[in-house]
Amino acid sequence: MEERSSGTIFGPRSLAFRVIAFSTGWAILALIVISTVISTLYRQASERGFDSLLSAHLFNLIGSVGVSPNGVLTGSPNLGDLSFSEPNSGWYYSVEPVSGDLSGQVRSASMTQPIPSPPISEVPFNAQFQRSYQIDGLGGEELTVVESEFVLDSENRIARFRVMGNRTELENEISIFERQLFTYLAIFGLGMVAINALAILLGLRPLNRVRNALAMVREGQAQRLDGRFPAEIEPLANETNALIENNRRIVERSRTQVGNLAHSLKTPLAVLTNEGRALGGPKGTLIAEQATAMRDQLDHYLRRARMAAQRDSVVYRTPVKPLVERLVRVIEKLGRMKIALVLPAEEVVFAGEREDLEEIVGNLLENAMKWANSRVSVTTVLAPAGADGQRRFTIAIEDDGPGIPEEKAREALKRGKKLDETKPGTGLGLAIVAELVNEYGGKLSLERSELGGLRAVVELRSVQ
Repeated sequence: MEERSSGTIFGPRSLAFRVIAFSTGWAILALIVISTVISTLYRQASERGFDSLLSAHLFNLIGSVGVSPNGVLTGSPNLGDLSFSEPNSGWYYSVEPVSGDLSGQVRSASMTQPIPSPPISEVPFNAQFQRSYQIDGLGGEELTVVESEFVLDSENRIARFRVMGNRTELENEISIFERQLFTYLAIFGLGMVAINALAILLGLRPLNRVRNALAMVREGQAQRLDGRFPAEIEPLANETNALIENNRRIVERSRTQVGNLAHSLKTPLAVLTNEGRALGGPKGTLIAEQATAMRDQLDHYLRRARMAAQRDSVVYRTPVKPLVERLVRVIEKLGRMKIALVLPAEEVVFAGEREDLEEIVGNLLENAMKWANSRVSVTTVLAPAGADGQRRFTIAIEDDGPGIPEEKAREALKRGKKLDETKPGTGLGLAIVAELVNEYGGKLSLERSELGGLRAVVELRSVQ
């Protein structure tokens, strides 16, 4: 039996999985790039603003400091930031003499002790007599220092001006911004991925409708793909409907031709059989036997052709319960023996033609009644869906007769093979059952029954 694909949207072969995975990967990559660009631009802007602020404080400091007549640095700078008044805040300024005839110094209230500066040989001044460097602050913070030497009066007395900003504070602000940025982008990304996945799944829903419609056609619940489909899928649905219709015409034409062939050959074969019997003697007997064999072979292969045609096309639906009940009633009347019948509560529908199921169950029942001493039972069980997603059912027919030895079970399934020539019959019953079951992709097993005789178990596919 052909297995139906069991792929899901979570499988790597799923179109939805591939599209969602690709769009999600692209969204993640885009968000990473965007977050990196925004973070870099924010850092650059923050550092430029920080450096500009230090430069502005430096120029303000230079404009606020002078030299007294006796060569002492004087001034009360007000840089407009309370951080310069808070001890060990990380924001400091200092003015120190460079010329020998200049004395005194000016420091911010926050600078509780001197902060050394690196030698000029390590960090030289640029052409504007300024230099910038980083150094550890009084509270362990990292400082960015902007330093400049400036001539204060006409006597060319020079002082060194330093403004120190809290670099750690800047880095903390940048880190806070980056965390908020990543959080918001992550939330936005999750929402975007979810909306994108929902849009893709909704966009691909018509494919699920097509799949379900095909399954209904396959199981015989519909004759074509019905419903309105999007413009991209409608041509596929139309072509599929055309293919189904063409296949149905081919099957019907084949069945008609098979019926015509059977009708045209059965009459000549019946004439040959009758003439052979009328002729009598060895030759007449031979003619009658060969004509009968030809008729049996014709019926056999016509049946196989019919089953092969319908097996690959639309599956027929045959309710099991009423069919089995009717056959049991008929066989009970003919065999004058009560048959124990067990049927499941749920509905069981055979994925095949009624005539074929009748022949399978009927042959097995006749065989059980022929060999049983006094007891025959029929049990039907609907099995759960297997790994291929298909449900199957079993019909077990048991008797309390002599049974069939395990080593002879295979021989019993051969056409025309009789294990006991004293019993009536042609030896075709089990062979016909085996061929029918095989054509439907089922299983037939012959086992020892708990009743003491044969237990024949047929497993066939059920329409879901």
